[in-house]
Amino acid sequence: MRLTAALLCAALFAARLPALAAPPAPAVPVSAFVNEDQYALPRLAPDGRHIAITVRMPSGERPVPVVMVYSLPELKVEGAIRLPAFEVPLDCRWVSNSRLVISRGKELGSREKPVATGELLATDYDGKKQEYLHGYRMFKQSSRGDRYADDYAYGYIEDVARAYDNHIFVTSRLWEADRTLLFDIDARSAIRKLLAALPEPGLGFLLQHDGTPRFAYGSDEENYAALFRRNDASGAWNKVDIKERRYTPVAFSADDTRFAALVSKSGEPESLIKENLQTGERTTLFSDPVAEPTGLLYGAGHGLPFGARSGIGVPHAVYFDEDSEDARLHKLLSQQFPGSWVSFHSFSQDGKLLLFGVSSDRDPGSYYLFNKNTGKADLLFSSMEGIDPERMAARQPISFPSRDGHTLYGFMTAPRAPAGTKLPLVLVPHGGPHFVADDWFFDTDAQFLASRGYAVLQVNFRGSDGRGPGFMHAGYREWGGKIQDDLVDGVKWAIKQGLVDPKRICVVGASFGGYSALMLAAREPDLFRCAVGYAGVYDLNLMATTEEAKNNKRFQAQLKRFIGSDKAELDRFSPVTLAAQIKAPVLLVHGGKDKRAPLAHAEAMRAALVKAGHPPEWFLAPNESHGFYDTANVTEYYQRLEAFLAKNLGP
Repeated sequence: MRLTAALLCAALFAARLPALAAPPAPAVPVSAFVNEDQYALPRLAPDGRHIAITVRMPSGERPVPVVMVYSLPELKVEGAIRLPAFEVPLDCRWVSNSRLVISRGKELGSREKPVATGELLATDYDGKKQEYLHGYRMFKQSSRGDRYADDYAYGYIEDVARAYDNHIFVTSRLWEADRTLLFDIDARSAIRKLLAALPEPGLGFLLQHDGTPRFAYGSDEENYAALFRRNDASGAWNKVDIKERRYTPVAFSADDTRFAALVSKSGEPESLIKENLQTGERTTLFSDPVAEPTGLLYGAGHGLPFGARSGIGVPHAVYFDEDSEDARLHKLLSQQFPGSWVSFHSFSQDGKLLLFGVSSDRDPGSYYLFNKNTGKADLLFSSMEGIDPERMAARQPISFPSRDGHTLYGFMTAPRAPAGTKLPLVLVPHGGPHFVADDWFFDTDAQFLASRGYAVLQVNFRGSDGRGPGFMHAGYREWGGKIQDDLVDGVKWAIKQGLVDPKRICVVGASFGGYSALMLAAREPDLFRCAVGYAGVYDLNLMATTEEAKNNKRFQAQLKRFIGSDKAELDRFSPVTLAAQIKAPVLLVHGGKDKRAPLAHAEAMRAALVKAGHPPEWFLAPNESHGFYDTANVTEYYQRLEAFLAKNLGP
């Protein structure tokens, strides 16, 4: 489709016409929200003749992710690479015009990001000539297994050789040793060359354009920056004495003389700097006293970012050079999609073709192919085709003061209603609670609730991501304290603004959000009419007993920072010990195979409520994990949620 100013003007003119009275539209069907984002990881081949994209394909009770390869421009299917059951592609890179490398991950549930298995698979785009490159099954599955043996490590794609000659750079983080390796691996032969070995765990690497590793970066057990630099003359890695709390190199300039890094000196939001490799001279590219950049914008060349996605609330682009070719192209395309965000995903090697995405708060997104020579953008794929953006609700950015004087931010998603209408409110705390934040983009749960007539409040409480390490650390050991205060302050702000009915408020959350739902029901029994906990943790004492905690020293240290180890404090911040204070009806939803928040949490919460004479509604899906995948279970969850809210928040 050719995007023209004439079409845009016509659309704007039509929008000015008076609306005609019409009967209310039927509710958007549950099925529109059940069919989650169908497309992910779009990648354009170097020669621009193929696109690889992960597609969730119907398969029995649940959709399964398949790496599909289509020819361009006709979109003819050329290949389909399917991983074993419950595995997903975490990353996918073209290493030549005909070959891909896929990073494999394991699903933990729809409410949790998949975790890396450490395995890398190379394949031709038609699915043939597959080769196992890295992982714990190297000996059995790789043609070079007898040479390298098994990798008891997590393998991550760090970069691809600029020549696209089948070489890929892989970071290998050992499981049982404080050691990180970097390999150059031939994706055809699986032959590897060791480029670096550092006696530190969990590092990442930044390479120069010729494949020379220059920086290794990470964090120590206290989550402070750790940085290493390679010496050209000796090849040795030297630890850099940096003063910053966070310091992450992200990209080199095209000539490798400068690099960009994300930096937080003392806990404030990260800034993006440009630093001279030889002199150390710095220039600030982006800095905001309130929030970190929520994304960096990269152009056709393999160089520094040309801009950043900025802003608390509705995102906007900050260009470092307004007149650069990449910035002008981004502005041009953004003008064709007002009210949406344009994301550059990948370019062809010659820079003539661009694969980009368009999404917004009401639109889960579509993918386009833009040809610089013709000036034409063609629609390739649209996510969640059952969603009509015109029927979705706008996500309005909000801000309010906390009781102790901090400014907090969030979003209100509300259906269209006559002026002065006070809507029933659903508070939806996000999961995490750390390294996670709600943003402006399409949110399935919020839109589902808004489509049923509820205003939806989401608060980025202290401890959330995006506002610097200081703000995140302010939520440590405050799970049941100041984090919950922030959520309550958000609800009271909405009431004070006259936006919602103070007598019809419910809290619904998943994972940490489920924890918050039950904590708030206990702490504020007169404020909330009902509470829904989905895949929640309810007894903080149990968190240190999971398989993940037992076998991971770094996780144990992190958990201790997050919640502490004082039993009295953990009891005080655990909903299971506060069940007698809960007055509101409760719905508990859980998966029987949840490893992140084991079923024991929900069973203990249920038992505590029963003992208190307040039995909850209960929905257990025995074969699900941390959030549901099976279409029937997701559908039933939304149906039960809708009925539960209608019963408790009805007029």
